Amino acid sequence: MTGNLVSALTPAHLRFLEGLFPGEGLVTDPAAMAVYGADSSRRSAMPWAVVRPKGEEQIVELLKWADAERVPLVPRSRGTGMSGGAVPAFGGIVVSCLWMNRVLDVDADDFAAEVEPGVVTAEFQALVQKHRLFYPPDPASIKMSSLGGNVATCAGGMRAVKYGVTREYVLGVRAVLPGGRIVNAGGRTHKNVVGLDLTRLFTGSCGTLGVFTKLTLKLLPLPESSATVLAAFPSLHDCLAGARGVFRAGILPTAMEFLDAKACWAISQIREVPWPKDTTQAVLVLKVDGGRETMAAELSRLERALAPSGPLCLFQGLGPEEEEPLWELRRLVSPAGFHLGVDKLGEDVAVPRGKTAQAVDGFQAIGREFDTHVVCYGHLGDGNTHVNIFYDAKDPDQAARAVKCKEAVFRLTLSLGGTLSGEHGTGITKGPYVSWQLGENERAVMAGIKNVFDPNGILNPGKGWS
Repeated sequence: MTGNLVSALTPAHLRFLEGLFPGEGLVTDPAAMAVYGADSSRRSAMPWAVVRPKGEEQIVELLKWADAERVPLVPRSRGTGMSGGAVPAFGGIVVSCLWMNRVLDVDADDFAAEVEPGVVTAEFQALVQKHRLFYPPDPASIKMSSLGGNVATCAGGMRAVKYGVTREYVLGVRAVLPGGRIVNAGGRTHKNVVGLDLTRLFTGSCGTLGVFTKLTLKLLPLPESSATVLAAFPSLHDCLAGARGVFRAGILPTAMEFLDAKACWAISQIREVPWPKDTTQAVLVLKVDGGRETMAAELSRLERALAPSGPLCLFQGLGPEEEEPLWELRRLVSPAGFHLGVDKLGEDVAVPRGKTAQAVDGFQAIGREFDTHVVCYGHLGDGNTHVNIFYDAKDPDQAARAVKCKEAVFRLTLSLGGTLSGEHGTGITKGPYVSWQLGENERAVMAGIKNVFDPNGILNPGKGWS
């Protein structure tokens, strides 16, 4: 849907942008623009220009002009996405929302907050905690990512087992559409069934439907305390049996993460690990939260639930200070994996919970088939597995095997009733495979919805469901 768009900016276009975004609001120097053309997918493309609006008025005027001139726009926050969704791969002006970073309101009575899209997620969480409130979504990039980016991608995170993903916490969205139209979806109420649910439609739309100017977010009471258990197992199947035992004991963890044997090995290469290196084939990390008086009892329940699966060792942490060293090990898995290869294809497939063991067994078998390092870890409680394929892109044979490995992982995932992306979106890294999951009719419906919001296809062209 990019055929009717311009292929470059004219001098007249640049003059308009200079007038609308004076001073540092417009970036055209290639060296300065380069950072705005890449994201955490390691894909990049040079923007035609970068604009940095300070408020909604500028965005309205920009979208009026861009729609009339058929100039493509790529909305962007902090570039922590893993699928290339913010990369201007098909050309265009990058619209950076980082200067729109105000927290407009935090209301402890409504259990709601209003924010601009550029607010950093971790800073927002710290702010609401001062009000004894809690914003649960916790993507891995929480210290760097923005709330606007989280909503645009419907970001997940480790707490999704108990609390769900970003879409559960978006009460309302204010967005500017091509042509300068403003849409207010949802509001401050926690229930709303008037009309179609446009709020959910915007959430996860990856900048293809509108540019956010305000988000209304749901908050919860802040849990008094939390506790963590890390358990090592002699096999992946024992680890997964332990996870099933936790659920069968009636325990709903805040987070439930697993690491396979290669993930455990990679972490041991950069940090001293508490588990036995020679016999550990999988690690399970679980977190529970609630009242301060109940945490010791919850730890005992977790130990009893895990015991029948025969953990090699078990470590506890009560409260943030004791828990942090255990979770730090989990966070190290992604950088540690580069001990297995200098390049990575990072996939985030998801399967029904009951198929996780079959899926991970299959992913590891695929790695052996293509003689490629496959590391599996992720959010065990909701079936979302990160499958990282490590290789050397400079070696053509390794690069070809890595792509074949990725495609085999996708085919197995779909055969098990799963999805190609649990939380990273499709962007440009998975765009060519969307038709493997979505049929022609489904894609046609989505394209029709896109056409209602953006009839000239100026917003994030080339991304989505074509």
